[in-house]
Amino acid sequence: MRILIAKDDQTFIETTSLDAVRASLEDQDTLIWVDLYHDTSEESRQVMIELFNFHPLSVDDALVEIHVPKIDNWGDYLYLSLIAVKFDQPLDDIDKAIELDVFLGSNFLVTYHHENFPAVDVVWNQLLRNENHPLRSSKLILYQIIDQLADEYMKMIDFLDMRIDQLEEPLIEKPNRKLLEEVFTIKRSLLNLRRIVVPQSEVLNKLSRGDFEIIALHERMYFRDVYDHLARVHEIIENLREIISSVLDIYLSVINNRLNSTIKTLTIITTLFMLLSLINEFFGVNIFAADNQLTRWSGEINLGLIIAVAFSLLLIMFLWMRRRDLM
Repeated sequence: MRILIAKDDQTFIETTSLDAVRASLEDQDTLIWVDLYHDTSEESRQVMIELFNFHPLSVDDALVEIHVPKIDNWGDYLYLSLIAVKFDQPLDDIDKAIELDVFLGSNFLVTYHHENFPAVDVVWNQLLRNENHPLRSSKLILYQIIDQLADEYMKMIDFLDMRIDQLEEPLIEKPNRKLLEEVFTIKRSLLNLRRIVVPQSEVLNKLSRGDFEIIALHERMYFRDVYDHLARVHEIIENLREIISSVLDIYLSVINNRLNSTIKTLTIITTLFMLLSLINEFFGVNIFAADNQLTRWSGEINLGLIIAVAFSLLLIMFLWMRRRDLM
């Protein structure tokens, strides 16, 4: 657990004292941010219920990972579930996403997460260095966190776009099962990212259109800015999904062309040797040891003629197929 407290627009001070939080909650001029991480569920529950008096249902939502962005209005505070991604890793499994649970009040912000949350760390360090937005409030701290999340989505899109570009040439030249698996990994990553961005856009839309009294008019424009950012992210995701589908079609076309080429080669070989098989079947396997009544068919001259005719027909068939562009 870590705590930031700022009074009367002064510099944020980091502390771990819950008594300081308790003493500052009633002062609307004091801004409080409590970040719960690496704490047990029971310790976090105790802080949420006993110190901030959050409703048990919203606390239960926070303590259970759902990996679906949402927002609930509990009167004097809002509960939000936000999702982050590891932008340098594929998101082929939705469980690889990181959930951040947020309780937003008029002068406080409580965040809860199971593992390190890069967006929270970035904003936390900015506040400590006094690099935050000049309009300081709990809502604008939330805005900065969500804005960092949107940047991480864009970085993941750039990462997936780069992987798609790297796959196109190998898929044409040397398609194999490993490349196909990577194509499906990217396809699942884009689908899971879409499952995160779309509902998170709806959360930002609610924050920006005045659904909640706790969000002041001058604060809504910041959430509108992030909403527009997520709208662009969603559009790019849809474009990449179309591109990866085209890449998959290219892979299937190359595989089908190679299969057709293989079948064509085998068909040509079968056709060319069909004449040899026919001649062999006509004279039988006893051509070198025929009965007396068939001796005239098994002489050296006849054998040479048979072989010559067979290979002549083979050559004629070969030249005819080349002329008809069958091989």
